[in-house]
Amino acid sequence: MLANEKLIQAFNQQIGNEMGASMQYIAIASYFDSETLPELARFFYQQSEEERTHAMKFVKFINDVGGKVVIPALPAPQAEFGSADEAVSKALEWEEEVTRQIYDLVEVAKEDRNYVGIRFLDWFVEEQLEEVTSMNDLLAVIRRAGPDRLLFVEEYLSRRGRAALESPAASSGGE
Repeated sequence: MLANEKLIQAFNQQIGNEMGASMQYIAIASYFDSETLPELARFFYQQSEEERTHAMKFVKFINDVGGKVVIPALPAPQAEFGSADEAVSKALEWEEEVTRQIYDLVEVAKEDRNYVGIRFLDWFVEEQLEEVTSMNDLLAVIRRAGPDRLLFVEEYLSRRGRAALESPAASSGGE
């Protein structure tokens, strides 16, 4: 096996963390759907799918190194939100927590001198910078708009989505 049991257990826990994030983002997306804010809902449904993809990367890694995948039980996500600010603040807190979790995994991989694991985690370290920045930016836009002008946030997300589709990176197959 190319990874010790401690690393495999930590990666299995991270599968649960990523799936928990996916479920939390579905709950947030559903909140925005119920508030008739389709762009915010779409943003969080996409975030949910991204978190599921992250979990699957850990599943593949564990299988590739000869470990056993054991998915932990997951607590129910928060489903009630009083405002857009509260919902996105929850998402930002989650991303900050996931960043700490990834840093802890890097330390476990370093202790094991598992260079394959360290290289695998490098992608997640960079991804977390993107995730935290994205949530921080969205929260700033929501706070600037205020609770009575969330349609401006909808327009912001719509324009941002169109710009991403038109960017050279999108047409070249970049992530």
